[in-house]
Amino acid sequence: MPTHSETRHLPYTARQMYDLVADVPAYPQFLPWCAAARVRQTLPQGDATVMEADLVISFKVFRERFGSRVTLRPDDLRIDTEYLDGPFRYLKSRWSFSDTPEGGCTVSFFVDFEFRNAVLRRIIGVVFNEAMHRIVRAFEARAADLYG
Repeated sequence: MPTHSETRHLPYTARQMYDLVADVPAYPQFLPWCAAARVRQTLPQGDATVMEADLVISFKVFRERFGSRVTLRPDDLRIDTEYLDGPFRYLKSRWSFSDTPEGGCTVSFFVDFEFRNAVLRRIIGVVFNEAMHRIVRAFEARAADLYG
C-alpha cells in the first residue's frame, strides 16, 4: 500500500495551481508516463464538480487505462480523486492549495494506492518515491511554463 504526501511552496497563486491540476485533459502534455487522458463526463454536485476521467499510463512494457472520479472543489481549492476501474485494487488522492501571506502558495499532495497485479506492485515498489517526486516536479515545471 504505497502512500506519498508532499507539501511545496510555489511562487504561483493557489487558484493558478488548482486550475493546472484540475485540467486533466492536459496531463499527457507534461505528466510522466501519462499517454492519454479522456473526460467521460462532468456533472455539477452542489458546490463541487465531479469529473469521471480515464488516464492511460505507460511504464516500461505496461500500458494500463484506469478510470477515476475527480471531485473538483473550487471554493475550497481542493481536488479529491477516487478510483473507479482499471489495474488498481484502490486509489485515492488529494490536492489542496492555499495562498500564503508572503506570496505564492502552499500545495499539498497525498496519494494512496495499490495495484492488483503483483508484478506491477513489485516494479512500482522499487521506484515509487522517485516516481511520485517526478510527478510533483512535472506539475511544478508545467506551472513555470504557464505562469512563470
